[in-house]
Amino acid sequence: MALLLKGARCVDPLLGLDGVRDILVRDGRIVEIGEAGTVTLPKGQTIDLSGKVLVPGLVDMHVHLREPGQEYKEDIASGGRAAARGGFTTVLAMPNTLPICDRGSAVTFVLDRAREVTRTRVSVAGSLTRGLMGEALAEMGDMAHAGAIAFTDDGRGVQDASMMRRAMDYARTFDVPVLSHCQDETLSRGGVVNEGLVSTRLGLTGWPAAAEEIQIARDIVLSELTSCALHLQHVSTAAGVELVRAAKAKGLSVSCEVTPHHLFLSEDDLDESYDTKLKMNPPLRTRDDCALLIEALRDGTVDCIASDHAPHAAHEKALEFELAPFGTTGLETSLALVLTHLVRPGILDWTDLVRLMAHNPRRILGLPEVSLKAHAIADLTVIDPVCEWTVGEDGFESKSANSAFVGQTLTGRATHVFVGGFASLEDGKVVA
Repeated sequence: MALLLKGARCVDPLLGLDGVRDILVRDGRIVEIGEAGTVTLPKGQTIDLSGKVLVPGLVDMHVHLREPGQEYKEDIASGGRAAARGGFTTVLAMPNTLPICDRGSAVTFVLDRAREVTRTRVSVAGSLTRGLMGEALAEMGDMAHAGAIAFTDDGRGVQDASMMRRAMDYARTFDVPVLSHCQDETLSRGGVVNEGLVSTRLGLTGWPAAAEEIQIARDIVLSELTSCALHLQHVSTAAGVELVRAAKAKGLSVSCEVTPHHLFLSEDDLDESYDTKLKMNPPLRTRDDCALLIEALRDGTVDCIASDHAPHAAHEKALEFELAPFGTTGLETSLALVLTHLVRPGILDWTDLVRLMAHNPRRILGLPEVSLKAHAIADLTVIDPVCEWTVGEDGFESKSANSAFVGQTLTGRATHVFVGGFASLEDGKVVA
């Protein structure tokens, strides 16, 4: 099917492109891009995108789809719909399912299931260790052969340094990155919020920033020792960012991500209501940490914004704060939060957004390049930059509603998403 996308502001920093263009798509690829009014389509579908912004398809490289084993929270179909609603063409599924994704057959299941139930592209991260227990290597070669593009024990840090070294050595042979959840459990065990004034005031067990920073430092050293590409997940502290900055200055193959909740929420948002939607892993940190994470986005120290989409059922989040599970949903709010709090105020520009949410995740994961040029894959996200909406007011595509941002009014939202030239979101409605 031929498709003409007319009159959008097209932004792609790989090409130095920021201007109004028409884009012609056929057979899953861009076949022509030209100045507005210069591209014609005698037969096919034409969509007027005047006033919209069109960018290479967004990638969320940190998503929990829960299938298999916890489909009451989320499944691949509902997660794919949530991704489309949020403007994403591609997601990376984490391995902490039931059973754990620690062998090739588990990778094959997720990839096959995704092809059956969603148009969103689903890639898979396999676990580093068997059962996420940190005691024996998982079947990494088997998983790489089946299509895993990264390895992580997300949800837990690998506690034993020698085990992490062996995992990195092995991952390097497959030329795939290790994604590290940095958490020293001897320091974080029992903690539910950031250790400090707020934890003391609320009478909740604290989780010190050092628990994260110690493992960041360790894994950077191990990355240098093994020459394995290291990606640090959901960095939440200013000192953690400084460790990344120093590693990059040394020329090490180290990258990192931050989440919207660690950028736009802090421990000060916690109060005597003990709202479990604000219980995260790692926990919400200080306002100073938030400010320095944003500065690290601006200067390029932080490579990506990822949601760490972590759906939970209502009855689970209804437990006491200490007992409720960690995590917030994020696929449907991530883009809008960045637009509202960073792009509209001029802290970041549109090229920064594309770099952080499209190009860098693909580069880190070794995914095919997507760009706004002829012959490129037609994975595209179209955004209405002035649309105002309230989180939760029109429901969620996700099975779970544990968003930390429910009730907030945001500006900017995806209106169309195309995956291989076919719509997964059209006029704000999920269609596949």
